[in-house]
Amino acid sequence: MQKIIKTYGLWQSPISASMLSQRLRLDDVQWSSSGETLIWLEGRSDRGVLVAQTENGVRKDLVDEHSVRGKVGYGGGDFCVGKDQVIFCERNSGQLHRIELITGRAKRITPPFGMAASPALSPDGKWVLYVFSDGKEDLLAIVDSKGEQWSSKLARGADFYMQPAWHPQGGRIAWVEWDHPNMPWDGSRVILGELSGVSEGGTPRLVKSQMVGGSAQIPAAQPLFSPDGRYLSFIESLGEWENLILVDLDTMSRHELVIGAGFHLMLPAWVQGMRSYGWSGDGSRLFYTRNYAGTAEIWEVSIRDGATQKISTKPYTWISQLSVSPRDNQLAFIASAPWIPDRVVTWHGSHLMTRAYSDAERVDPAGLPVPSALSWSAPDGTLVHGIYYPPASLTFTGKGLPPAIINIHGGPTSQAVWSFNGDVNYFATRGYAVVEVNYRGSSGYGRSYRDALREHWGRLDVEDAIGAAVALVDQGLADPGRLVIKGGSAGGFTVLNALVHHPGRFKAGVNLFGVSNLFTLAMDTHKFEERYTDSMVGPLPETANRYHEWSPIFHADKIRDPLAIFQGSEDKVVPPDQSESIVKVLQRNGVPHIYRLYEGEGHGFRKTETRIDYYQQLERFLQQYVIFTA
Repeated sequence: MQKIIKTYGLWQSPISASMLSQRLRLDDVQWSSSGETLIWLEGRSDRGVLVAQTENGVRKDLVDEHSVRGKVGYGGGDFCVGKDQVIFCERNSGQLHRIELITGRAKRITPPFGMAASPALSPDGKWVLYVFSDGKEDLLAIVDSKGEQWSSKLARGADFYMQPAWHPQGGRIAWVEWDHPNMPWDGSRVILGELSGVSEGGTPRLVKSQMVGGSAQIPAAQPLFSPDGRYLSFIESLGEWENLILVDLDTMSRHELVIGAGFHLMLPAWVQGMRSYGWSGDGSRLFYTRNYAGTAEIWEVSIRDGATQKISTKPYTWISQLSVSPRDNQLAFIASAPWIPDRVVTWHGSHLMTRAYSDAERVDPAGLPVPSALSWSAPDGTLVHGIYYPPASLTFTGKGLPPAIINIHGGPTSQAVWSFNGDVNYFATRGYAVVEVNYRGSSGYGRSYRDALREHWGRLDVEDAIGAAVALVDQGLADPGRLVIKGGSAGGFTVLNALVHHPGRFKAGVNLFGVSNLFTLAMDTHKFEERYTDSMVGPLPETANRYHEWSPIFHADKIRDPLAIFQGSEDKVVPPDQSESIVKVLQRNGVPHIYRLYEGEGHGFRKTETRIDYYQQLERFLQQYVIFTA
């Protein structure tokens, strides 16, 4: 069929703002401890809803009157599942609640102050270990699962805690902790603890603890005990990549379960509750995900001889939140591909089964862009990476070269991956090319690549954004006069700096809750990131000159290109004044711009109505300043 020639950026797309904004978020999936029930967390607009599905395929929503969402730091660690009960974090109160799988109403089990995350049920189901934070102090706490007693502080003294786990006999626990100025991917510790009082009926107490993995310079994560209780396993970063470590709990000897190099076993722990491996029910194997350059696969490794084997998960190219059934080694995970929206998927033997969809999937995949790897050399010779998406349509084509959106991810240690990307598909099906930039500082290409941005944030990320624009033009993939730079959070910081230091390079910029003032960011942001700038920029006051040089607000008079700014009113990470200070300069200088402040939204937009307005406003902005201009 011959395609209709129509101006790039004005194609009628099968993807509407309403359709994209009503997609579900699939945040986590777990098996019950019996292996009989699968539970996952769906994000429906600004609500988190737990869904359970039994062996016979019957599914139901578990919680009606509550919204499920962890609120320590960036969230995550939203729920855990026992044999017949679920413990979850309630979004509004920040407290833990308990609900029975079969019937019953949710009941709060923790006191009404502070925030809870990462609940972990004891093997007998009587106790819940969890992370507690009041915004100033973080610690590990414990409470009985029925909420009949007051919570007790179990471990404290570190700045942060994450990923608590129980030994199958209940007398030992393990967790991850770390201290400022580190982020967990810089250096963290795996701690093994011994409890007293577990069998006596009183509240368990921590009587002994020791560090068994990681350090201030070595990141370690995801402690798990083997089903027979013999081993404690965890992931530890060894140089460029990570490895699985086994600690024999009888001899306390360490065994490196070598499974290769050149790929990652974990992602930076921006949130609680991240999982990338799990034990088989009989303890003979470990299932794990490994990723490189934005693609993920599932493998298994034998504990006896270290033999590895790949598990086929085609057609999926990105996998997260791996969960292993304790009964029959079924795997559950969240999976997607550039042409497949997120799904909850299970694997058993060679069989893949879809359990839940995030999208109605009514758009023909043949009309979606087919991505390809894009790379270019930085001025220092480093090979920089990106993912390129061409304009895509079953109906339309254009003349000449398309406009292009250079998208900068947040973090800055996050990464663009080969998964379903609603933003990309929205604009690519309207006639834009899109490149997702994995600039130096991104994860997925080894620790040296990620650490290259340390003390250079604001310089190398901008350098690589400009490099992406040059690469697109040099390779004949985009119209040099219709380039857009877009990014959120740390990516918004890059957008602002690119417009400041390279005026005229881009036709327009799009900034979503981006950082404009590094000084106030260091002073006002939440506890999790309050020392992040120490490593990314430098410590204060010694490197104050860098903070001034790389803060867009001090140079915002140089911005001349049209700019769209989107911000949440309740953002605690990058507060609204970071955006509003830029808006004032744009107003004073008469620079074309739009500013949308969304009430009730935080660091990222969840409400359906917000997301619809965002896409509609952004599309109009790009048409006005990129498509309809000479």
